[in-house]
Amino acid sequence: MPMRKRITRGARAPYGTLVAAATAALLATLVTPAGARTDPAAPGAGAGAVRESRPVHSYADAVRESVWVDTGLDGDGDGRADRVAVDIVRPREPAATGRKIPVIMDASPYYACCGRGNESQRKTYDADGKPVRFPLYYDNYFVPRGYAFVAVDLAGTNRSDGCDDVGGRSDVRSAKAVVDWLNGRARGYTTRTGTAPARATGWSTGNVGMIGKSWDGTVANGVAATGVEGLKTIVPIGAISSWYDYFHSQGAPLYDANPSWLSDYVNSPEARARCAAVQERVTAATPYSGDWTAAWSERDHVKDAHKVRASVFAVHGQQDLNVRAGQFGKWWDALAAHGVERKVWLSQTGHVDPFDFRRADWVRTLHRWFDHYLLGYDNGIDREPVADIERAPDRWTTDRHWPPRGTATTVLRTAPGAAGPGVLGRAPAAPGSTAAFTDDPALGELDWAARIDTATPEKAGFVTRPLSRDLRIAGSSRVTVTATPTTATAHLSAVLVDLGPATIRDYVAAGEGITTLAHRTCWGASTPGDSACFKETEARTADVRHTVVSRGWADLGTWADPRKGRPLTPGRAYTLTLDLAAADHVVPAGHRLALIVGGTDRDLLDPPSTTPTLTLDLARTRAEVPLVGGAGAFARATTGPAPALSTPPNALRPPGVSAPPAAVIGPRLPGTGAAR
Repeated sequence: MPMRKRITRGARAPYGTLVAAATAALLATLVTPAGARTDPAAPGAGAGAVRESRPVHSYADAVRESVWVDTGLDGDGDGRADRVAVDIVRPREPAATGRKIPVIMDASPYYACCGRGNESQRKTYDADGKPVRFPLYYDNYFVPRGYAFVAVDLAGTNRSDGCDDVGGRSDVRSAKAVVDWLNGRARGYTTRTGTAPARATGWSTGNVGMIGKSWDGTVANGVAATGVEGLKTIVPIGAISSWYDYFHSQGAPLYDANPSWLSDYVNSPEARARCAAVQERVTAATPYSGDWTAAWSERDHVKDAHKVRASVFAVHGQQDLNVRAGQFGKWWDALAAHGVERKVWLSQTGHVDPFDFRRADWVRTLHRWFDHYLLGYDNGIDREPVADIERAPDRWTTDRHWPPRGTATTVLRTAPGAAGPGVLGRAPAAPGSTAAFTDDPALGELDWAARIDTATPEKAGFVTRPLSRDLRIAGSSRVTVTATPTTATAHLSAVLVDLGPATIRDYVAAGEGITTLAHRTCWGASTPGDSACFKETEARTADVRHTVVSRGWADLGTWADPRKGRPLTPGRAYTLTLDLAAADHVVPAGHRLALIVGGTDRDLLDPPSTTPTLTLDLARTRAEVPLVGGAGAFARATTGPAPALSTPPNALRPPGVSAPPAAVIGPRLPGTGAAR
């Protein structure tokens, strides 16, 4: 896509000078990046067709107001219905002429505790409690273009009543009630405790698009899964589709698998004093054992994908180890099964917003998306390729369908090797063939991959021959193992790895694939209290010798029922299938594809209570991998001569970065990310 012309301020200017200059310029003339115009030659455009909203309204004179919407719940048990705070900024001109406008909405628990975006912006208010700063650029950019922006404090957070319940009914009802209010179906008030009504039907069309990263995007998923009328589209970025899978993976507890601290983290100081009982109930209902409970069903949006009426534009980092890519994969597949209109961007980053890894193209695409689904403009975005995939840092490709047509699940089997690793191919192992490893919680997937060609006790590895052609994986893989443990508890990890030199986004470093720069670019109009100018970023890269493509974890005790674990009998063989995260990755010619099976994946999975040795029955161990071109593509890639490869001189990580550090991998500890 063509890059937009951006307004860039010099990196040497002091921040205060920069903002003042930007504010003065933007108040004088609302900024339209070059290329933002009607294009009569574009597909579907008729003579004089309106194709793009323009910044014709004053941001400085916009209406800024707060209302409190009745959720119908009493989460804090104080005997009255909870009201959630809704901060609104909307152009003044449409209401003055009787014209109604659509709404872009971000419902979040983070507006006061932690902030939003790469610069952790919080809401601010004037002395009378009127909203001044709305975090992120959505208000600055879209309000002049004829949209309202609505920032909702989830129950228990910032200025809202109630208690946050970490993805449960309170979270979803907090935001759904606002969609209902915007459509005239719920009650709103001008104050938190008063009785004076506030209505949106005089200025709102009722068309709502929800957007948000992480927890915010998770709420958008949850509201869409209610089928609420008026929600036309959602844009979940690095979002959760099932809270169980955020804290557990098939019975295995992921790092710090306890949701109650998240509630305490985001609740306002006032709410913390009254919400201890709610936190205790959440903890009791979501056991560390990993057994599925009714509380997890309440927090599972995938099962309700059939209710979704809104279109979905999902964005996810394939190396997001906070909200892992499996969250996107399950949601995407469920939406596809029910014919939901959808689009996706898959990046090489970790838990990063597209505004910070592909800014100009992102703003342009999001603008067109909202124009189409909220204003009804026929701008052709619904007829464009469905998927954008980042192949290398800042290098993107597109696909009309995702997974691409011609993708087929291909069974790859494991077999013993003559020396070093085993063999990954199409031929089954001879009956009785085995491989064994002993769980070592001090090591993880990058350690295993670095030692793939050496027989080491903590993993079992299987590799293809060097490929003669590129081989593309697109979709969600599964690995089935038959394993015999020596103890009554055991965890398993399965990892697909591309073995070969590459330059990738350094997702294990601070920034998770980006570096924040000093200079700023401006995206919309500013006021003295709300700048539209944000720090630019660039890709942070690393030269590596191996790249993890996809990963999955499970407790072997869930072999009979993925929703309930049970003790194992040492010496008995169990068969278990692990679901791996969705991925789109091309293994280049000359590289090898590896499957690694191990125990505890350090910093990602909590270890079991014992230290088991597991023996794999290789004749009953296999990977089901979605390959573009299917089995035929695999056969062609594993025959014929492979090209020689040259290893970049820096294709090794610096000492001490052999595995993802806990400080940048999740679930995060408070203050280092959480589900932010």
